[in-house]
Amino acid sequence: MQILPYHYIVLSLIVFFIGVLGVLTRKNIFILLMSVELMLNSANLALIAFSKMNADLVGNVFVVFMIAIAAAEVSVGLALVIAMYRLKEEINLDVFNKLRG
Repeated sequence: MQILPYHYIVLSLIVFFIGVLGVLTRKNIFILLMSVELMLNSANLALIAFSKMNADLVGNVFVVFMIAIAAAEVSVGLALVIAMYRLKEEINLDVFNKLRG
């Protein structure tokens, strides 16, 4: 059995919806950030599949840029988590429902 780009798209959709479920249902900020990373990686997988299907390298270039953006997002997200933990000594998102200066 040959693996077609269609299979990668289906896998990408499954991983994306797992990420969406993680964002919508979890209260821990680390789980939230990991779910966002799952969603970004599923988009990367879909771009690679479409790039392979069209025999074009543009999708691969976009994936490299998205990986760089994801690395920046992780560093900013981790900085925010550390700042929130220093403020309240807890990382549960329910504590931070009202952001005040």
